[in-house]
Amino acid sequence: MSGPVFRAGPVTVRPPATTANIGPGYDALGAALTWYDEVELAVADTGLTVELDGEGAADLPRDEGHLLVRAARAAFDRLGGQPPGLRLRCVNTIPQARGLGSSSAAVVGGIVAARALVEGGDELLDDEAALALAAEIEGHPDNVAPCLLGGVTIAWADDVTGRARAARMEPAAGVHPVICVPALRGYTAASRGLLPADVPHAEAAANAGRAALLVRALTAAPELLLPATRDWLHQNYRRPSMPQSLDLVDALRAEGIPAVVSGAGPTVLAFSAMPGTEGVEAIATKVAGSDTFAVTALDVSTAGAAVIQR
Repeated sequence: MSGPVFRAGPVTVRPPATTANIGPGYDALGAALTWYDEVELAVADTGLTVELDGEGAADLPRDEGHLLVRAARAAFDRLGGQPPGLRLRCVNTIPQARGLGSSSAAVVGGIVAARALVEGGDELLDDEAALALAAEIEGHPDNVAPCLLGGVTIAWADDVTGRARAARMEPAAGVHPVICVPALRGYTAASRGLLPADVPHAEAAANAGRAALLVRALTAAPELLLPATRDWLHQNYRRPSMPQSLDLVDALRAEGIPAVVSGAGPTVLAFSAMPGTEGVEAIATKVAGSDTFAVTALDVSTAGAAVIQR
């Protein structure tokens, strides 16, 4: 059987930052944000060249160990075979190890770029298969789903196959994310290690109700975001690893501003009633000091990891 037909490229992909959990939607709900990395991938005659700029450029590997290269290699295997060589250039702007899906952006960026370099790649590895592969590599689907599909997503594992699945939804016009990014890094594995194996039934039931309400709030009724983002399952358990972040969440919520930990943290995600950072920025400065959190107003990105040059 002949292998895939490769385009010379380069192809350029812009994977978005993402936020997961959004309070009670633990390991299920996520949203894409208008903050992007840029990935350029091309077929070369031989070998591997990796060029890195921006976030993490001094620390990330420039060989087969780079997460994006590993994801692209896995995608090429699913597409029928490896190219003779690869040339990769990454411009990273998404803050790393902050709960904004930087690793998911690398995984999805690598898969989508590899798919775009193969003739008929969209049919050989459709979005459903790409999502399943991305979740295999990342370990959970809540960030890779919105990164691939855009908008607001609900992710789950198929009861029979165990493969990741996702449903995509359009965000309501009044959903205005504001992110508060601390200088401190956080790591998902360490954060997960703080979670108990069991939670009280009453808390689980309350959390399920708020997660259902959160779907309504994000897609049709943003005025419900404050009660809809109340969480019992994970945030308080993680407080020892990010006390300033949880203090900011508490302070924002006390002022009527919906706020949660973004993913595994330590970034705080808030929702403003109007576009912009006013109110959120003032409280972040009051709680933690002007240099602790960088506050940025974003939108929900309705497009996932898009090929912008082929």
